Amino acid sequence: MMGDKDYKQVINGALDALAKESTPQITNPSNKNEVFLHEITRCMRRSYFDRFDSLEPEGKNFDVVLGGLIRKLPYGAKLGEFAIDEIKLKGQADMITEDIVIIFKTIKESPENPSASDILYLNGCMWIFNKTEGVIVYMTGDGKETSFALTREKRMFEEVIRRVRVFSNLIADKKTPILEPSSECSHCQYYERCYIKKHEEKQLSISELFGSKKK
Repeated sequence: MMGDKDYKQVINGALDALAKESTPQITNPSNKNEVFLHEITRCMRRSYFDRFDSLEPEGKNFDVVLGGLIRKLPYGAKLGEFAIDEIKLKGQADMITEDIVIIFKTIKESPENPSASDILYLNGCMWIFNKTEGVIVYMTGDGKETSFALTREKRMFEEVIRRVRVFSNLIADKKTPILEPSSECSHCQYYERCYIKKHEEKQLSISELFGSKKK
């Protein structure tokens, strides 16, 4: 706090505005025929809660902020879609240049391999934008960069299509998806909905506490 201004609040507001402007918005959560790629390449239970009973995550998602800035560049990607029967699968890469789809991720440490969800997302983007090559770029806070190049794969996209149909049916039936445990669970804002049961208090007498029995 400096003077009468809360600079942290101002900064958070600016980041939230940028994220909102650059992130595809779900205008009708109950629309089962509009599914976004990020919803089904991560935990679908989390995506379902985001639609119908959302909570704000504790930290800022700097992937969203970084992606939003990149998409404003000349090579920034627009929102694309892929028809799956009556369902429109919508997705957005960060950049498309020289027919290569690129997504950027911020991370604490350089990974040895890309995450499964990032591979699914990039592969989905390649099908949505009809490209055959893609790159995932991981960037750390100290400026290190690690890249992974991938080619479009059909069977992987068939798994995405299967998940799209499952998620669409769950939206239509208003049914919460099953648990999909992963390393992301521990910092998910919905962790307690999935793993922590309500604690039921039971009053104990002094005699019960020390193992004494009433005569």
